[in-house]
Amino acid sequence: MLSRPTWRDELSSLMDEARQQDIPLLACGLRRSYGDSGLNPNGGLIDMTALDRMVYFDPQTRVLRAEAGLSIDAILRIIVHQGYFIPVTPGTRFVTIAGAIANDVHGKNHHRTGTIGRWVRRIGLLRSDGQEVELAADDSTGLFAATIGGLGLTGLITWAELEVIPIQSAIIDAENIPFANTREFFRLAEESEAGFEYSVSWIDCLSGGDKLGRGIFTRGNHAKTGSRLLDNGNTALTMPVSLPGFAMNSYSIRTFNAAYFHRGSKKSGKTRTGIYPFFYPLDSIGRWNRMYGRRGMYQYQSVVPRSVQEDATNEMLKTISASGQGSFLAVLKTFGSLKSPGMLSFPRQGTTLALDFPNRGETTLKLMERLDAIVMEAKGRLYPAKDGRMPARIFQDGYPDWHLFSKHIDPGFRSGFWTRVAQD
Repeated sequence: MLSRPTWRDELSSLMDEARQQDIPLLACGLRRSYGDSGLNPNGGLIDMTALDRMVYFDPQTRVLRAEAGLSIDAILRIIVHQGYFIPVTPGTRFVTIAGAIANDVHGKNHHRTGTIGRWVRRIGLLRSDGQEVELAADDSTGLFAATIGGLGLTGLITWAELEVIPIQSAIIDAENIPFANTREFFRLAEESEAGFEYSVSWIDCLSGGDKLGRGIFTRGNHAKTGSRLLDNGNTALTMPVSLPGFAMNSYSIRTFNAAYFHRGSKKSGKTRTGIYPFFYPLDSIGRWNRMYGRRGMYQYQSVVPRSVQEDATNEMLKTISASGQGSFLAVLKTFGSLKSPGMLSFPRQGTTLALDFPNRGETTLKLMERLDAIVMEAKGRLYPAKDGRMPARIFQDGYPDWHLFSKHIDPGFRSGFWTRVAQD
Protein backbone atom coordinates (compact mmCIF):
# COMPACT_ATOMS: atom_id res chain seq x y z
CA MET A 1 0.00 0.00 0.00
CA LEU A 2 1.45 3.35 -1.08
CA SER A 3 -0.63 6.52 -0.74
CA ARG A 4 0.23 10.08 -1.74
CA PRO A 5 -2.38 12.43 -0.29
CA THR A 6 -2.66 15.98 -1.56
CA TRP A 7 -4.76 17.47 1.23
CA ARG A 8 -4.72 16.95 4.98
CA ASP A 9 -8.40 16.01 5.07
CA GLU A 10 -7.52 12.84 3.13
CA LEU A 11 -5.38 11.50 5.95
CA SER A 12 -8.11 10.29 8.29
CA SER A 13 -9.69 8.08 5.63
CA LEU A 14 -6.28 6.62 4.80
CA MET A 15 -5.82 5.79 8.48
CA ASP A 16 -9.28 4.22 8.63
CA GLU A 17 -8.61 2.08 5.56
CA ALA A 18 -5.28 0.85 6.93
CA ARG A 19 -6.81 0.07 10.32
CA GLN A 20 -9.68 -1.90 8.77
CA GLN A 21 -7.23 -3.93 6.69
CA ASP A 22 -4.77 -4.29 9.59
CA ILE A 23 -1.98 -2.70 7.57
CA PRO A 24 0.78 -1.05 9.65
CA LEU A 25 1.73 2.40 8.36
CA LEU A 26 4.75 4.66 8.13
CA ALA A 27 5.09 8.17 6.71
CA CYS A 28 7.80 8.92 4.18
CA GLY A 29 9.18 12.12 2.71
CA LEU A 30 12.12 12.80 0.40
CA ARG A 31 13.83 9.53 1.38
CA ARG A 32 17.23 10.78 2.50
CA SER A 33 17.55 8.27 5.35
CA TYR A 34 20.20 5.72 4.36
CA GLY A 35 18.90 2.73 6.25
CA ASP A 36 15.58 1.07 7.00
CA SER A 37 14.08 3.65 9.37
CA GLY A 38 12.06 4.91 6.40
CA LEU A 39 11.05 1.46 5.14
CA ASN A 40 8.01 -0.60 6.11
CA PRO A 41 8.26 -4.13 4.68
CA ASN A 42 4.84 -5.72 4.09
CA GLY A 43 3.16 -2.56 5.37
CA GLY A 44 1.88 0.74 4.02
CA LEU A 45 3.68 4.00 3.25
CA ILE A 46 2.09 7.43 3.20
CA ASP A 47 4.10 9.73 0.94
CA MET A 48 3.71 13.19 2.50
CA THR A 49 5.60 15.20 -0.12
CA ALA A 50 2.44 16.65 -1.72
CA LEU A 51 1.46 18.16 1.63
CA ASP A 52 4.05 20.88 1.16
CA ARG A 53 2.36 24.18 1.94
CA MET A 54 3.56 27.00 4.14
CA VAL A 55 0.62 27.78 6.41
CA TYR A 56 1.96 31.05 7.81
CA PHE A 57 5.13 32.87 8.77
CA ASP A 58 5.21 35.60 11.43
CA PRO A 59 8.40 37.70 11.18
CA GLN A 60 7.68 39.24 14.60
CA THR A 61 7.74 35.95 16.51
CA ARG A 62 9.99 34.27 13.89
CA VAL A 63 7.65 31.26 13.93
CA LEU A 64 6.52 29.51 10.77
CA ARG A 65 3.91 26.79 10.44
CA ALA A 66 4.24 24.36 7.56
CA GLU A 67 2.67 21.14 6.41
CA ALA A 68 4.71 18.01 6.99
CA GLY A 69 5.99 17.64 3.43
CA LEU A 70 7.44 21.11 2.97
CA SER A 71 11.19 20.78 2.35
CA ILE A 72 14.01 22.75 3.88
CA ASP A 73 14.86 23.82 0.35
CA ALA A 74 11.42 25.39 -0.08
CA ILE A 75 11.55 27.03 3.35
CA LEU A 76 14.88 28.68 2.52
CA ARG A 77 13.48 30.05 -0.73
CA ILE A 78 10.69 31.69 1.26
CA ILE A 79 12.52 33.10 4.27
CA VAL A 80 16.16 33.85 3.35
CA HIS A 81 15.43 36.93 1.26
CA GLN A 82 13.37 38.23 4.20
CA GLY A 83 16.42 37.94 6.45
CA TYR A 84 15.82 34.61 8.20
CA PHE A 85 17.39 31.16 8.20
CA ILE A 86 16.48 27.74 9.51
CA PRO A 87 18.15 27.27 12.92
CA VAL A 88 19.41 23.74 12.27
CA THR A 89 19.96 22.10 8.92
CA PRO A 90 21.43 18.73 7.98
CA GLY A 91 23.85 18.23 5.09
CA THR A 92 21.10 18.17 2.47
CA ARG A 93 18.31 20.67 1.94
CA PHE A 94 16.14 18.01 0.32
CA VAL A 95 14.56 16.91 3.59
CA THR A 96 10.96 17.51 4.66
CA ILE A 97 10.25 19.39 7.86
CA ALA A 98 8.53 16.32 9.34
CA GLY A 99 11.46 14.12 8.35
CA ALA A 100 13.86 16.55 10.01
CA ILE A 101 11.81 16.42 13.21
CA ALA A 102 11.32 12.65 13.14
CA ASN A 103 15.11 12.21 12.93
CA ASP A 104 15.88 15.23 15.15
CA VAL A 105 18.54 16.37 12.71
CA HIS A 106 21.68 18.22 13.72
CA GLY A 107 23.97 20.48 11.73
CA LYS A 108 27.29 22.25 11.75
CA ASN A 109 26.16 24.42 14.68
CA HIS A 110 25.21 21.85 17.30
CA HIS A 111 27.63 23.44 19.78
CA ARG A 112 25.53 26.65 19.54
CA THR A 113 21.95 25.60 18.83
CA GLY A 114 21.59 21.87 19.48
CA THR A 115 19.23 19.78 17.35
CA ILE A 116 16.18 20.96 15.44
CA GLY A 117 14.00 19.52 18.21
CA ARG A 118 14.96 22.43 20.44
CA TRP A 119 13.38 24.82 17.91
CA VAL A 120 10.09 23.02 17.36
CA ARG A 121 7.27 24.92 19.02
CA ARG A 122 4.20 22.82 18.15
CA ILE A 123 3.38 19.64 16.23
CA GLY A 124 0.15 18.31 14.77
CA LEU A 125 0.05 14.51 15.18
CA LEU A 126 -2.60 12.20 13.75
CA ARG A 127 -2.84 8.85 15.51
CA SER A 128 -4.06 5.66 13.86
CA ASP A 129 -7.22 5.65 16.01
CA GLY A 130 -8.28 8.87 14.28
CA GLN A 131 -7.37 11.16 17.17
CA GLU A 132 -5.51 14.32 16.14
CA VAL A 133 -3.46 15.93 18.89
CA GLU A 134 -1.55 19.19 19.08
CA LEU A 135 1.71 18.84 20.99
CA ALA A 136 4.08 21.39 22.49
CA ALA A 137 7.24 21.24 24.58
CA ASP A 138 5.22 21.50 27.80
CA ASP A 139 3.36 18.27 26.97
CA SER A 140 3.16 16.24 30.17
CA THR A 141 2.33 12.92 28.51
CA GLY A 142 5.78 12.43 26.95
CA LEU A 143 4.36 12.18 23.43
CA PHE A 144 6.07 15.39 22.26
CA ALA A 145 9.44 14.10 23.52
CA ALA A 146 8.81 10.75 21.86
CA THR A 147 7.88 12.35 18.52
CA ILE A 148 11.06 14.47 18.39
CA GLY A 149 13.55 11.98 16.99
CA GLY A 150 10.86 9.29 17.12
CA LEU A 151 11.51 8.00 13.59
CA GLY A 152 7.87 8.49 12.57
CA LEU A 153 6.60 5.79 14.92
CA THR A 154 4.36 7.87 17.21
CA GLY A 155 1.85 8.71 14.49
CA LEU A 156 1.59 10.91 11.44
CA ILE A 157 3.10 14.40 11.77
CA THR A 158 0.72 16.57 9.75
CA TRP A 159 2.19 20.03 10.43
CA ALA A 160 4.78 21.70 12.60
CA GLU A 161 5.70 25.12 13.96
CA LEU A 162 9.37 26.02 13.90
CA GLU A 163 11.21 29.07 15.19
CA VAL A 164 13.75 30.50 12.72
CA ILE A 165 16.75 32.78 13.27
CA PRO A 166 17.54 36.25 11.85
CA ILE A 167 20.41 36.77 9.40
CA GLN A 168 21.72 39.84 7.60
CA SER A 169 22.65 38.21 4.30
CA ALA A 170 22.75 34.96 2.33
CA ILE A 171 26.54 34.97 2.52
CA ILE A 172 28.78 32.98 4.86
CA ASP A 173 32.13 34.33 6.05
CA ALA A 174 34.06 31.06 6.07
CA GLU A 175 37.58 29.90 6.79
CA ASN A 176 39.28 26.66 5.72
CA ILE A 177 42.21 25.44 7.81
CA PRO A 178 44.27 22.31 7.07
CA PHE A 179 45.25 20.26 10.12
CA ALA A 180 47.84 17.52 10.38
CA ASN A 181 46.14 15.03 12.72
CA THR A 182 43.31 14.54 15.20
CA ARG A 183 45.21 16.35 17.93
CA GLU A 184 45.14 19.50 15.84
CA PHE A 185 41.48 18.91 14.97
CA PHE A 186 40.44 18.88 18.62
CA ARG A 187 42.45 22.03 19.29
CA LEU A 188 40.78 23.82 16.37
CA ALA A 189 37.32 22.61 17.39
CA GLU A 190 37.73 23.88 20.94
CA GLU A 191 39.07 27.29 19.93
CA SER A 192 36.33 27.74 17.31
CA GLU A 193 33.35 27.14 19.60
CA ALA A 194 33.19 30.66 21.02
CA GLY A 195 33.68 32.66 17.84
CA PHE A 196 32.04 30.60 15.10
CA GLU A 197 28.45 29.53 14.61
CA TYR A 198 29.35 26.67 12.28
CA SER A 199 32.21 24.20 12.14
CA VAL A 200 32.86 20.85 10.48
CA SER A 201 35.82 18.90 9.12
CA TRP A 202 36.55 16.62 6.22
CA ILE A 203 39.19 14.06 7.14
CA ASP A 204 41.43 11.64 5.30
CA CYS A 205 40.46 8.42 7.07
CA LEU A 206 43.16 6.34 5.36
CA SER A 207 46.10 8.39 6.63
CA GLY A 208 48.08 6.96 9.53
CA GLY A 209 51.00 7.56 11.85
CA ASP A 210 51.54 11.19 12.75
CA LYS A 211 49.05 12.08 9.96
CA LEU A 212 46.22 10.10 11.52
CA GLY A 213 42.97 11.96 10.88
CA ARG A 214 44.48 14.84 8.92
CA GLY A 215 41.94 17.00 7.16
CA ILE A 216 40.43 20.38 6.39
CA PHE A 217 38.62 22.25 9.16
CA THR A 218 35.87 24.60 7.98
CA ARG A 219 34.27 27.21 10.19
CA GLY A 220 32.02 30.14 9.47
CA ASN A 221 29.42 32.74 10.44
CA HIS A 222 26.58 34.46 8.66
CA ALA A 223 28.02 37.58 7.05
CA LYS A 224 26.76 40.91 8.37
CA THR A 225 26.73 42.42 4.87
CA GLY A 226 25.85 41.13 1.44
CA SER A 227 22.93 40.11 -0.72
CA ARG A 228 19.96 38.26 0.72
CA LEU A 229 19.40 36.50 -2.60
CA LEU A 230 20.19 32.80 -2.61
CA ASP A 231 22.84 31.60 -5.01
CA ASN A 232 21.96 29.17 -7.76
CA GLY A 233 21.00 26.00 -5.93
CA ASN A 234 20.34 23.87 -8.98
CA THR A 235 22.17 20.58 -9.29
CA ALA A 236 25.19 21.34 -11.42
CA LEU A 237 26.24 17.75 -12.10
CA THR A 238 24.50 14.40 -12.16
CA MET A 239 26.06 10.97 -12.05
CA PRO A 240 24.67 9.50 -15.29
CA VAL A 241 25.27 5.84 -14.42
CA SER A 242 26.45 3.73 -11.52
CA LEU A 243 30.20 3.30 -11.46
CA PRO A 244 31.56 -0.26 -11.71
CA GLY A 245 32.22 -1.82 -8.33
CA PHE A 246 35.99 -1.97 -8.79
CA ALA A 247 36.18 1.84 -9.17
CA MET A 248 35.84 2.31 -5.40
CA ASN A 249 38.95 0.54 -4.18
CA SER A 250 41.48 1.41 -1.52
CA TYR A 251 43.91 2.79 -4.09
CA SER A 252 41.39 5.16 -5.72
CA ILE A 253 40.07 6.36 -2.36
CA ARG A 254 43.58 6.84 -0.95
CA THR A 255 44.59 8.78 -4.08
CA PHE A 256 41.47 10.96 -3.93
CA ASN A 257 41.93 11.70 -0.22
CA ALA A 258 45.57 12.70 -0.66
CA ALA A 259 44.71 14.95 -3.62
CA TYR A 260 41.77 16.51 -1.82
CA PHE A 261 43.86 17.28 1.25
CA HIS A 262 46.62 18.92 -0.75
CA ARG A 263 44.16 20.89 -2.87
CA GLY A 264 42.36 22.05 0.26
CA SER A 265 45.66 23.03 1.88
CA LYS A 266 46.53 25.24 -1.08
CA LYS A 267 43.12 26.93 -0.93
CA SER A 268 43.13 27.46 2.83
CA GLY A 269 42.24 30.79 4.37
CA LYS A 270 39.23 33.06 4.64
CA THR A 271 36.58 33.21 1.97
CA ARG A 272 33.00 34.36 1.38
CA THR A 273 30.60 31.82 0.01
CA GLY A 274 26.90 31.23 -0.48
CA ILE A 275 24.55 29.24 1.69
CA TYR A 276 24.22 26.32 -0.72
CA PRO A 277 27.93 25.47 -1.21
CA PHE A 278 28.66 25.98 2.50
CA PHE A 279 25.85 23.85 3.93
CA TYR A 280 24.99 21.49 1.06
CA PRO A 281 28.04 20.65 -1.06
CA LEU A 282 26.77 17.17 -1.96
CA ASP A 283 23.47 18.58 -3.24
CA SER A 284 25.42 19.95 -6.20
CA ILE A 285 25.91 16.40 -7.49
CA GLY A 286 22.69 14.72 -8.46
CA ARG A 287 22.45 10.98 -7.69
CA TRP A 288 25.88 11.04 -6.08
CA ASN A 289 25.14 7.64 -4.56
CA ARG A 290 25.84 6.11 -7.98
CA MET A 291 29.54 6.62 -7.28
CA TYR A 292 29.34 3.52 -5.10
CA GLY A 293 28.08 1.25 -7.85
CA ARG A 294 25.06 -1.04 -7.89
CA ARG A 295 25.92 -2.61 -4.54
CA GLY A 296 25.57 0.78 -2.91
CA MET A 297 27.14 1.85 0.35
CA TYR A 298 26.74 1.84 4.10
CA GLN A 299 27.00 5.00 6.12
CA TYR A 300 28.41 4.62 9.59
CA GLN A 301 27.89 7.53 11.99
CA SER A 302 28.79 7.35 15.65
CA VAL A 303 29.12 9.72 18.57
CA VAL A 304 31.42 9.11 21.53
CA PRO A 305 31.48 11.03 24.84
CA ARG A 306 33.78 13.99 25.31
CA SER A 307 35.74 12.28 28.09
CA VAL A 308 37.10 9.66 25.67
CA GLN A 309 36.58 11.38 22.32
CA GLU A 310 40.22 11.63 21.26
CA ASP A 311 41.18 8.07 22.18
CA ALA A 312 38.03 6.52 20.70
CA THR A 313 38.25 8.56 17.49
CA ASN A 314 41.90 7.62 17.03
CA GLU A 315 41.11 3.95 17.58
CA MET A 316 38.34 4.01 14.97
CA LEU A 317 40.55 5.77 12.42
CA LYS A 318 43.40 3.32 13.00
CA THR A 319 40.97 0.43 12.47
CA ILE A 320 39.66 1.95 9.23
CA SER A 321 43.12 2.75 7.92
CA ALA A 322 44.34 -0.77 8.64
CA SER A 323 41.34 -2.26 6.84
CA GLY A 324 41.98 -0.30 3.62
CA GLN A 325 38.23 0.30 3.37
CA GLY A 326 38.35 4.05 3.46
CA SER A 327 35.80 6.68 2.67
CA PHE A 328 36.25 9.90 0.76
CA LEU A 329 33.15 11.32 2.46
CA ALA A 330 34.46 11.25 6.02
CA VAL A 331 33.24 13.97 8.39
CA LEU A 332 34.43 14.73 11.90
CA LYS A 333 32.66 17.18 14.20
CA THR A 334 32.19 17.94 17.87
CA PHE A 335 28.77 18.15 19.53
CA GLY A 336 27.98 20.60 22.31
CA SER A 337 26.20 20.14 25.63
CA LEU A 338 22.73 21.40 24.63
CA LYS A 339 20.24 18.58 25.18
CA SER A 340 17.39 17.78 22.86
CA PRO A 341 13.87 17.18 24.18
CA GLY A 342 13.76 13.99 22.10
CA MET A 343 13.91 10.60 23.82
CA LEU A 344 15.83 8.99 20.95
CA SER A 345 17.90 11.99 19.88
CA PHE A 346 21.29 10.93 18.54
CA PRO A 347 23.68 13.80 19.47
CA ARG A 348 25.34 13.97 22.84
CA GLN A 349 28.29 16.04 24.02
CA GLY A 350 31.36 14.59 22.35
CA THR A 351 32.56 13.84 18.83
CA THR A 352 30.76 12.40 15.85
CA LEU A 353 32.45 10.58 12.97
CA ALA A 354 30.48 9.88 9.78
CA LEU A 355 31.80 7.76 6.92
CA ASP A 356 30.48 6.21 3.71
CA PHE A 357 31.78 2.72 2.97
CA PRO A 358 31.32 1.05 -0.41
CA ASN A 359 29.37 -2.15 0.14
CA ARG A 360 31.84 -5.03 -0.11
CA GLY A 361 29.57 -7.49 1.62
CA GLU A 362 30.90 -9.44 4.58
CA THR A 363 34.23 -7.57 4.56
CA THR A 364 32.47 -4.24 5.16
CA LEU A 365 30.12 -5.70 7.76
CA LYS A 366 33.08 -7.11 9.70
CA LEU A 367 34.78 -3.71 9.69
CA MET A 368 31.67 -2.07 11.08
CA GLU A 369 31.46 -4.73 13.78
CA ARG A 370 34.99 -3.76 14.86
CA LEU A 371 33.94 -0.11 14.92
CA ASP A 372 30.85 -1.08 16.94
CA ALA A 373 33.07 -2.57 19.63
CA ILE A 374 35.06 0.67 19.92
CA VAL A 375 31.92 2.80 20.12
CA MET A 376 30.31 0.57 22.72
CA GLU A 377 33.43 0.47 24.87
CA ALA A 378 33.41 4.27 24.77
CA LYS A 379 29.70 4.23 25.76
CA GLY A 380 28.72 5.98 22.55
CA ARG A 381 25.89 5.36 20.10
CA LEU A 382 25.06 5.10 16.39
CA TYR A 383 22.68 7.23 14.31
CA PRO A 384 19.38 5.47 13.44
CA ALA A 385 18.66 7.82 10.51
CA LYS A 386 21.73 6.50 8.70
CA ASP A 387 21.75 2.91 9.84
CA GLY A 388 21.02 -0.21 7.84
CA ARG A 389 22.44 -2.94 10.07
CA MET A 390 22.85 -1.80 13.71
CA PRO A 391 22.43 -4.84 15.99
CA ALA A 392 19.59 -4.66 18.52
CA ARG A 393 21.97 -4.83 21.48
CA ILE A 394 23.95 -1.83 20.30
CA PHE A 395 20.81 0.23 19.75
CA GLN A 396 19.42 -0.63 23.16
CA ASP A 397 22.71 0.07 24.96
CA GLY A 398 23.09 3.39 23.13
CA TYR A 399 19.51 4.53 23.78
CA PRO A 400 18.60 3.52 27.33
CA ASP A 401 15.22 5.30 27.08
CA TRP A 402 14.06 3.02 24.27
CA HIS A 403 11.69 1.11 26.55
CA LEU A 404 10.10 4.37 27.70
CA PHE A 405 9.85 5.50 24.08
CA SER A 406 8.18 2.25 23.03
CA LYS A 407 5.18 3.04 25.23
CA HIS A 408 4.40 6.01 22.97
CA ILE A 409 4.58 4.14 19.66
CA ASP A 410 1.33 4.26 17.76
CA PRO A 411 0.12 0.63 17.45
CA GLY A 412 -0.79 1.30 13.82
CA PHE A 413 2.77 2.32 12.85
CA ARG A 414 5.87 0.26 12.17
CA SER A 415 9.24 0.41 10.38
CA GLY A 416 11.87 -2.05 9.29
CA PHE A 417 14.35 -0.42 11.65
CA TRP A 418 12.18 -0.74 14.75
CA THR A 419 11.25 -4.32 13.98
CA ARG A 420 14.97 -5.09 13.79
CA VAL A 421 16.28 -3.30 16.88
CA ALA A 422 13.43 -3.51 19.40
CA GLN A 423 13.82 -7.20 20.15
CA ASP A 424 14.11 -8.03 23.87
